[in-house]
Amino acid sequence: MTTASVNKTARGITPEERKVIFASSLGTVFEWYDFYLYGSLAAIIAKQFFAGTDPTTGFIFALLAFAAGFIVRPFGALVFGRLGDLVGRKYTFLVTILIMGASTFIVGILPNYNSIGITAPIILIILRILQGLALGGEYGGAATYVAEHAPDGRRGAFTAWIQTTATMGLFLSLLVILGVRTAVGEAAFADWGWRIPFLVSILLLAISVWIRMSMNESPAFIKMKSEGKISKAPLTEAFGRWKNLRLVLLALFGLAAGQAVVWYTGQFYALFFLTQSLKVDGPTANILIAAALLLATPFFLVFGSLSDRIGRKPIILGGCLIAALTYFPIFSALTHYANPALEAAQQKAPVIVTADPKTCKFQFNPTGTSKFTSSCDVAKAKLAAASVNYQNAVGAPGSVATVKIGDKVINSFEATGLSKEDAASKDKAFTKELMDDIKAAGYPSKADPDQINKPMVLLLLFILVIYVTMVYGPIAAALVEMFPTRIRYTSMSMPYHIGNGWFGGLLPTTSFALVAYQGDIYYGLWYPIIIALVTVVIGVLFVKETVHNDINAEH
Repeated sequence: MTTASVNKTARGITPEERKVIFASSLGTVFEWYDFYLYGSLAAIIAKQFFAGTDPTTGFIFALLAFAAGFIVRPFGALVFGRLGDLVGRKYTFLVTILIMGASTFIVGILPNYNSIGITAPIILIILRILQGLALGGEYGGAATYVAEHAPDGRRGAFTAWIQTTATMGLFLSLLVILGVRTAVGEAAFADWGWRIPFLVSILLLAISVWIRMSMNESPAFIKMKSEGKISKAPLTEAFGRWKNLRLVLLALFGLAAGQAVVWYTGQFYALFFLTQSLKVDGPTANILIAAALLLATPFFLVFGSLSDRIGRKPIILGGCLIAALTYFPIFSALTHYANPALEAAQQKAPVIVTADPKTCKFQFNPTGTSKFTSSCDVAKAKLAAASVNYQNAVGAPGSVATVKIGDKVINSFEATGLSKEDAASKDKAFTKELMDDIKAAGYPSKADPDQINKPMVLLLLFILVIYVTMVYGPIAAALVEMFPTRIRYTSMSMPYHIGNGWFGGLLPTTSFALVAYQGDIYYGLWYPIIIALVTVVIGVLFVKETVHNDINAEH
């Protein structure tokens, strides 16, 4: 590092730099707030906008609309990344926040299904897609903008503020929802109060736009524009030339994919595991997760700053490796401290599913539209939903699957070809018999609040979020530093949003399918573990350290 860069590193943050960090981070917090509102209120939105279907189908469609926001994120990265490299960082991510905020506000005033029929869910899904596209352009713009304002040797510290925004946005959305729910009551909230958090976003949008309008364009972009070096075809340069496409692929598989699965495991799958697998009540699980996020959020800044001194790779890849090596013991410990009765039942009352292997499918269902109707799939789905570990035994070809709990054997049923009424009747009878025997074997229907060791559960969740801060704190700086200024916005946005939107966004669905397939509530952890380890190997072997890269150079 040169003497000049050392001096720049040593000086304090200027008022302009502080404004850049604050404005970029604040706007991104609001964007994540908007995005998470929908996920948090999916059950209510299903009743409001998909009332023309049965409750289960309505909820599936609501989740599918939520997933659409993840799926389109890379396309948003393409659209707005190109725009950012052509016309500038400032105006592009001003556009993204306008789209995001306006879409969210419209959800708050959108008439429901009972008012305008099928038009309501169609408009809702269009708004979700617009939100996903906007978010696909927002992150790359904010990270690039902050990094290009940062002095040499402090890009990790500066961009780490952007990395806190997803957690803070989630936290803010939960606080607003809780506040409105408490103020108006559950009945009023389900009827009309749910709209208030969406409507509040217009105030957040106004503040963000006002601040961003007063900001200056990135100095790196101004310099490049003055020298006439702006890319005329960012997409072609970024993805049509092997030299840069290779960097995009390395950024995806050697950094972003592992970061994404660690992030989603620590902040989403942990909550899913507590509520769905360990049967901890929703309010308790949400409070514990929120407390862990609150305690760990400062470490985004710690690891971002540390990466300026020791490099981005050691921290990101180290976080992926430690997470992969410790997920099984940590989640096993969560079971021990959150639901000890379940742990005891798993050890004392083994369950065996005997079925023709040809009738057992891998129940991967990201769209929520696939039907799994064989007797094997029906039995395994019920056991997985009840958090019952089971062993697999090979049954005779064409035989109906059975579930053995201790000395009791329960026959499953074939739902294929049955009428809706007959399938529902058989499902009800099978579920009752199965659940009664599971309960008799000691499997609890829910976690006993008095048996939850909350300090230990909080500690374990805190450790999981610390892993998140390790991989996520330095990632923005690393991605910005990998690519030349002329195609930086486009190039860095794609691996980030494919990693987080697809590898991360599909984690809960994939992990649950693995659990149902294998019969082990911990088996779903193999998905983030394998992805994280692949990232470690590729990152160590092929990704070069970026901390000393000159981001103004055409490398």
